[in-house]
Amino acid sequence: MTRRRKIILLTTTIACAGLALGAARARDVPKVATGFIAHTLCSETFVSGLDLMRDLAETTDAMPGAGLLTWAMDLRVDRTRKDVTVSLFGIGRSHAVYREGLGCTLEHGQGIADVALPPDDQQPALLPEIAGPGIVPPQSEGLAAALDRAFAEPTQPPYRRTRAIVVMKAGRIIAERYAEGIGPETQLLGFSMTKSVMSALTGILVRQGKLKLGGPAPIAAWQNLDDPRHPITVDQLLRHTAGIALGSSLEASLGSALEPVNTMKYAEDDMASFAERAPLATAPGTAWNYHDGNFLILAHLLRDAAGGKPADALRFARRELFAPLGMVNVTLQLDASGTIEGSGEMLASARDWARFGQLYLNDGIAGGKRILPEGWVNYSASATPHAWVGIGAGFWTNQGDSIGAKFRITHGWPRDAFFAKGTIGQYAIMIPSEKLVIVRLGRSPNGPLGADGVFDLVRDVIAATREKGKLAGTN
Repeated sequence: MTRRRKIILLTTTIACAGLALGAARARDVPKVATGFIAHTLCSETFVSGLDLMRDLAETTDAMPGAGLLTWAMDLRVDRTRKDVTVSLFGIGRSHAVYREGLGCTLEHGQGIADVALPPDDQQPALLPEIAGPGIVPPQSEGLAAALDRAFAEPTQPPYRRTRAIVVMKAGRIIAERYAEGIGPETQLLGFSMTKSVMSALTGILVRQGKLKLGGPAPIAAWQNLDDPRHPITVDQLLRHTAGIALGSSLEASLGSALEPVNTMKYAEDDMASFAERAPLATAPGTAWNYHDGNFLILAHLLRDAAGGKPADALRFARRELFAPLGMVNVTLQLDASGTIEGSGEMLASARDWARFGQLYLNDGIAGGKRILPEGWVNYSASATPHAWVGIGAGFWTNQGDSIGAKFRITHGWPRDAFFAKGTIGQYAIMIPSEKLVIVRLGRSPNGPLGADGVFDLVRDVIAATREKGKLAGTN
């Protein structure tokens, strides 16, 4: 396709969006597209240390339709100032700024909230060490074959582009492998796996009596009894049943740029405030609709409950969750107002994602100390009615009779499996019956199903660990 025809196609697409959705939303399309690219590249260049051009190619290739835009992007990286600027034909300019210890934040021209990074208080880890410093080779031929298969690329698209896999059995790593340029300490974006971490932090606040699952959530904008959003509960936010009208976050593609939830994420300084001002699409608790606004509101609640300042929320997360688990290679990124971007912008090493999963295998306990409330793990994995993909409270789940749960079980996943999931191929899968945590990170298209190889990975690991147990005479 010639450059002229590409320009015509792109402008026609935006024009058609304007007719269908209104000029305001169509105007946001370039900003959303460039915002996602700028923020991701900034994060994975200056936090993860990945090769920028390779990261750009792999990320956009995993998102259907994104190739229509990337050829027209003007990409500028300043390695001295540590920022990334992206625009489309000079419009839709997005600017992502890196700050040490805080990761990257999109700056929209109004400045970024000053945040004092809380000092590390050297709190000792409570979770037992999961491995030594060196990469743990597969402990059996079956595990080696499982990782070989997971990293092997098909002869034609869609490609898997697996970046990291960690397999942990009974609290110890028994296999791990990394793509070139990535290692045990490399922080990688979890995207919506961040929601599961926010769910855990919410649970800690519930245990401390600072939040309640039931009753109206303490959002100032909703406190009027006549406000139809007043009845929204923390439980409904966790389960995506609050009814807030922001569109959907289920799909990562060019088309998803039209959703108002992405205007919130890539064109707004205060994301939570934008979500809290949105009207209702459905009465709270009556319908399921997955979108990032729910967890940005939870991030606002966390900030308020922790003390009100950005540093208070970061200190709380480190003290109450990360430090007890020994998660040291982790970054919680913020929006421009200083609120944690709790829907999809946490980076952590594959090992740290595994440590997080192990907390859930341990029923929320680390080193004999209860981190999560009693019963919180079961609550998190309990099925949400009408969530056809199979989702609980911040985690995806095989409980219940959803289409998603039935599909995964048919493809070899145990009934008790539940997992944190991020777009384009991020997983931290917990299987209590097998004492397994499986972490897989990469850049794979969300569809067709199975493109990321995770169904094969789970089946292969279960088979390999069961066989190893038989050979060793263990269960």
